[in-house]
Amino acid sequence: MPARIVIIGAGLHGCSAALYLSSRGYQVTVIDKTYAGRHASGVNAGGVRRLGRHPAEIPLSMAAWERWQNMARLVGDDCGFRPVGQIKVAENDADLAVLAERERQMRALGYRHERLIGRDALRQALPALAQHCPGGLACDGDGYANPYRTVTAWRRQAERCGARFHEGLEVTSLTPGNGWEVVAGERRFTADILVNCAGAWAGKLCEWLGEPVPLRAEAPMLMITERIAPFLVPVVGATSRPLSFKQFENGTVLIGGGVRGSVESDRQVAETRLGGLAENADTAASLFPFIERARIVRTWAGVEAVMPDQIPVLGRSAIHGTVIHAFGFSAHGFQLGPITGEIATDLVMEREPTLPIEALSIERFTKQNPPLPHDSGTGFTHA
Repeated sequence: MPARIVIIGAGLHGCSAALYLSSRGYQVTVIDKTYAGRHASGVNAGGVRRLGRHPAEIPLSMAAWERWQNMARLVGDDCGFRPVGQIKVAENDADLAVLAERERQMRALGYRHERLIGRDALRQALPALAQHCPGGLACDGDGYANPYRTVTAWRRQAERCGARFHEGLEVTSLTPGNGWEVVAGERRFTADILVNCAGAWAGKLCEWLGEPVPLRAEAPMLMITERIAPFLVPVVGATSRPLSFKQFENGTVLIGGGVRGSVESDRQVAETRLGGLAENADTAASLFPFIERARIVRTWAGVEAVMPDQIPVLGRSAIHGTVIHAFGFSAHGFQLGPITGEIATDLVMEREPTLPIEALSIERFTKQNPPLPHDSGTGFTHA
């Protein structure tokens, strides 16, 4: 009899784990308190990027990028993936120095996917950009995809492979014994192995499991404009300010990238803040002045799980041999979704993952070895 797997959380990472595990014959049950893609996975900025990744994430991001090239073969839908490239723009010489150092660090680690570009190349790639920007850091082949469409495609493919989804059920207890008993709503489920993909609510599960983590819930805000004439191809970020700026094929422009709204985890509610939205709009207008005339037609915020060092928890539980964690992607986990399920499957099968995940272990959150905050000077803030 195949092992019974219960995955808590039906975001992209939960759906990815469900697909890979069910395709290998495991009995997979996915439980979500609302519905698949309700929070971070379905309402993020849709960035598919290797640019600016924490060094611990780069091997996973490179592997995930390869999966994105074959998305239609994997899940029967290209998920709206458009490899238009991404550019992190320098707004002054100090920003350009930061980007040059980032490129040097990547070269020292053996990576060539990020390249520094000067004023002329930047102007060629972004003709509508303000004149004061002296250069940028580019990553060809990165791009964007449709978040909710992506979650839906992975969920449907997982269901075709046999995974069962139960939505609208909140998990209220986990009891170890001969495996695990999971109580959700009025239902009881039994599992040989648990996979914690509960996003902003993963910390509560960790508390129940006896290994608390310093996870906090945040609410990145996004807004979208009316349709305007095409002016932008690559996805654009800023160096010293949070920004994610992209134009879709229908002409609308998405503005977001890091300014937070308010969140109430218990009520599962994220709300926008007018002041933060104005800050996002000001940043966008300082780089593309004509965008001031565009009308904003919709705003929203999602709930994200953020760790102090801005990298996820991905690996086995430190104290339960039958629990696997995959959460805390800190507002940039969308691109990593296709690889998370592969890693979770390796762990379920008690195989050594082919990609390095030691730095992502939950064990880094111990009193003896607290993690340092991620150095935002060489990081990237847009999803």
